[in-house]
Parts: sequence; structure tokens; C-alpha cells
Amino acid sequence: MALLIDKPLWQFRGEKWSHLVSDESYDELHDFAKKLGIPRRAFQGDHYDIPERLRDRAIELGAVPTESRELVKRLRKAGLRKKYKN
Repeated sequence: MALLIDKPLWQFRGEKWSHLVSDESYDELHDFAKKLGIPRRAFQGDHYDIPERLRDRAIELGAVPTESRELVKRLRKAGLRKKYKN
């Protein structure tokens, strides 16, 4: 099981952002985000948005760089993907 981070492709407020997820548990994800200094209130239902400037640090701490499609696939397989209403 792993913490996964995709490439920073999403622009918001002048920065690029990555998604950080766990394919094991939300507890693992929350603990890891705390190590990065990301507050729990930043949790987005099944992931954290991570600014590009913190991506290398996340990888140093053990997050695995992963393509976005693979990240979502693994999140779904683990049963941790939030279902959004249309």
C-alpha cells in the first residue's frame, strides 16, 4: 500500500497543484499530510491538494509519483474514492 502523488497540473491561485492520496486508509493520508504541514481542514473528501512547492518534500517522505489515471484507479480499487454527485 502506498501514498501516491500525481504531477502538479492543476492551476489555482497562481500555483500548480498535485493530488495526494492513500490507497490504504484515510488515517495514513491524514498522518502524512500532517508531516507536510497540511492542515486537516484541507482534506478534499478523498485527497489533499498539494502545492507544487511541497511535491518534492512529499516524495522525500515516501509518496510515490504516479500518473493521475493510475492514482484514481488505485483509489477506486481500495474503496477510498469519494463518489461525487453530478
